[in-house]
Amino acid sequence: MDKILEVKNLKVSFRTNSGIVRAVRDISFDLERGKTLAIVGESGSGKSVTSKAILGILAGNSIVEGGEIFYDGMDLLKISEEDMHKVRGDKISMIFQDPLSSLNPIVRIGRQITEATLLKNKANRKAARKQFNETLALLREAMIESRATDAEKAKEMCSTFDQFCINANKLEHEYNLDFENCGDTLAELKDLLFMAEKNQKQNVKHLVKDILKKTGKLKSEFFVREYKERLTEADKKVSDMLALYKPAADDYNLDPSLEGALKDLEQILSEMSEQTRPNFFRIGYYALKNPSENIYDMPVEKLNEKSLKFLNDNFMLEFLDYSEKALKYNADKYLAKKKQAVGILRSELSYFNGSIEQKESERRAKVMIKAVGDAIDPLEIRKDNRAYTFHTSIGDAIEKFFRFEKENPKEQKRFDKQNAKREKLIARGKKIDWKVVPANIVDLDLLKQNICSVISGLADDFDGAEENIRNTDFKERRIELVDFFKDRASKVVYKITRAMAKENAIKLMDEVGISEPRMRYNQYPFEFSGGMRQRIVIAIALTADPEILICDEPTTALDVTIQAQILELINELKAKRNLSIIFITHDLGVVANMADDIAVMYAGKIVEQGTASDIFYDPRHPYTWALLSSMPDLDTKEKLESIPGTPPNMIYPPVGDAFAERNKYAMQIDFEQQPPMFEISETHKAATWLLHPNAPKLETPAVIRERIARMKAKNNNGGEANV
Repeated sequence: MDKILEVKNLKVSFRTNSGIVRAVRDISFDLERGKTLAIVGESGSGKSVTSKAILGILAGNSIVEGGEIFYDGMDLLKISEEDMHKVRGDKISMIFQDPLSSLNPIVRIGRQITEATLLKNKANRKAARKQFNETLALLREAMIESRATDAEKAKEMCSTFDQFCINANKLEHEYNLDFENCGDTLAELKDLLFMAEKNQKQNVKHLVKDILKKTGKLKSEFFVREYKERLTEADKKVSDMLALYKPAADDYNLDPSLEGALKDLEQILSEMSEQTRPNFFRIGYYALKNPSENIYDMPVEKLNEKSLKFLNDNFMLEFLDYSEKALKYNADKYLAKKKQAVGILRSELSYFNGSIEQKESERRAKVMIKAVGDAIDPLEIRKDNRAYTFHTSIGDAIEKFFRFEKENPKEQKRFDKQNAKREKLIARGKKIDWKVVPANIVDLDLLKQNICSVISGLADDFDGAEENIRNTDFKERRIELVDFFKDRASKVVYKITRAMAKENAIKLMDEVGISEPRMRYNQYPFEFSGGMRQRIVIAIALTADPEILICDEPTTALDVTIQAQILELINELKAKRNLSIIFITHDLGVVANMADDIAVMYAGKIVEQGTASDIFYDPRHPYTWALLSSMPDLDTKEKLESIPGTPPNMIYPPVGDAFAERNKYAMQIDFEQQPPMFEISETHKAATWLLHPNAPKLETPAVIRERIARMKAKNNNGGEANV
């Protein structure tokens, strides 16, 4: 299972005038790469709070009382706002329920789509350079240590790798300058033709001269060589037509001859911008070792093929062998350090299981943090989340314990004082219209358990490191490492101009189904329908090509027809871009044909979790039954069942199962004790006492059984389940 995001024991509350609202109460789930996880529940269940916690956009009165959100070696609850800025909107994007809440009403939508692209590009280029240099230095060190008898050869290989990557960057930079220039010119040309088609006034002569000036600057041999003659001929034709151009009074009616010449030029520029891109990583080495050869004489496909063979035969295969040995050496080296760290962690765990003191705890935490930090293999491209975030996890857990150790008595004293005052007033016959805010007393034993859990959890992970190394394919890891270098080197020289960002935005608008995107690029949000506004928000969310997309009830504000279109669009984008999606909704029917996994939330807790098939065909929690019973389908003729009652007041969370008051199947224990998660299968679990071995055997409600039978029948007949 390839987990891209892990949420562990998340607890979020909010301060209000009436007291502390327990919004999310100790929930855990994983998001698998390339899959859709639906989080389903009524308003107030905590599903949206969970999604906002992932992005670090909780309200100012929020309190994150515990938990971890792991992504790419970071705990998103602990990182700085500066680091979160690199994740939010770039690696993880979000679509909100009301598109107007995401759009600035007085800024044209084109600018809103492009501004994030331009800002992120500059930051990404700078980060890529740093990552390339640091990782190559680490690989060089590991190569030297793993080839002690051949250290000079290892140094030479890393130096050669660095040199030809620099050479590749120079060639790619020249190519990118022309690519950017071509993109800018093409954007201007398309705008000119479009505006002329729409009879919009413009200074045609000036614009065409500017276009010709830019096409004349295209000079990279790799970029223009196959189009040089056609481009020169097209430029001359446009120039000749422009000399004969006699504009009408309004100066926007293009002469047919000039328009035809401009369209020919547009076609050539479009082909140039979409031509096969040279593989600069390969060519960089070939050009470095063959400085006298004219690499521009060969067609790109042939040069790519020839340079690959030359690179492999003369350098890369040997470099990969050295890299593989270095990666294995490093893994063994840091395995030994992991074993040392396990000893330290286990030893310190015994202290934290007993009576603890603040200064001594902090001293011991520093010892553990150093041991864990020393045991992290820096050449692992995929980061170990627990290890990378241990320093913040243990530090925060210890800080919280001693903070509440001091605050609990103060809070209890405050509560006792206010309660005594209220009781006195009542005793004197006064009419009281206010309540005492409940004491915010935190269980210190539970906090200490959390400290121990952080330590023992990482110790267990490190204990399994030896087996993980035995199962590691180091041939695959060496390819992954080289791909990392290639990606970072390419990002260093990939600059996005404003005109390129505009063209990308127009393509995105077209991709999400906005008609005439070039014209609508300059419109304001109020000029779009609700469904179109939501498509714009989706386009904005996709500008940075994120790995994770969070959809927070993105169809609730739309009519049913548009809902279906947006859901279909999200599914298409997921497949095309290999997105991992968290889909927040109150309606199980919305996610019936798009979710891979489903978590059902109620009153801040996950009450049932499983695959979509588990939830729809074998639901076990009474709340899931209630959601399914209240969900319309095409075949149900009877009156739908509503869920009786209302969700509990989370200032005063229920002692037992939060759904007990609304559950006609509730037993006495449901009002007295929260049920644990009972495992039904490897993929399916539910928190209901009905799954206890001693509970009375209860059949799934008839309405649910009938619905399941209908869905199975339709699936067996080759149709989709209409739920």
